[in-house]
Amino acid sequence: MGCGARVFLLWSRGARGPNVKDMKKSIVSVSLGGLLGLLLAGCAVIGNQGADTAAPQAEEREAVRPLETVRPPATARTVEQFDTTSADEKKAAVVAAEEKAASGQGRALGRTVASLGDAAQPGLWIKTPLVSAPATGRVLNKATGKAVELDLLPLSGPTTAGSRMSLAALRVIEAGLTDLTEVEVFIN
Repeated sequence: MGCGARVFLLWSRGARGPNVKDMKKSIVSVSLGGLLGLLLAGCAVIGNQGADTAAPQAEEREAVRPLETVRPPATARTVEQFDTTSADEKKAAVVAAEEKAASGQGRALGRTVASLGDAAQPGLWIKTPLVSAPATGRVLNKATGKAVELDLLPLSGPTTAGSRMSLAALRVIEAGLTDLTEVEVFIN
């Protein structure tokens, strides 16, 4: 049931009491903006119950590794406008992944099918059910042989569920942005 339906259902249940006439007067006197604000506040409370970790908190970001991240502008429409990760940052992440792979560092967590995550969330990351806490690691796209070091962020669900990857990370491993790409995930 959507948030608006829940708010209406709660209002309609309350409106069946003995003061229906007073309730109608109150609702009519509330401005459209006030009513909209109340509905949005209700959606925020209802919508956050049981939500998975859609965006990493600032504490998680610092615990994993600090990045110079710049959110895309609100007017972003193209891939280049949404991908605010610098070329230097991408190159460093590729070199780090290559060095760790060459030295045998890291432990394989398994394979997952990755799709594009929130394009407006900057940085190099993958949200995957293969981890239960934020960490650093790397992913390898076997189809292209490209790997990148990134943040591993937990995603609720069974380990066989798919993962969501950042726009920048998908571009680095040369995966199609609309594809479902199988990647191998390693934790440092």
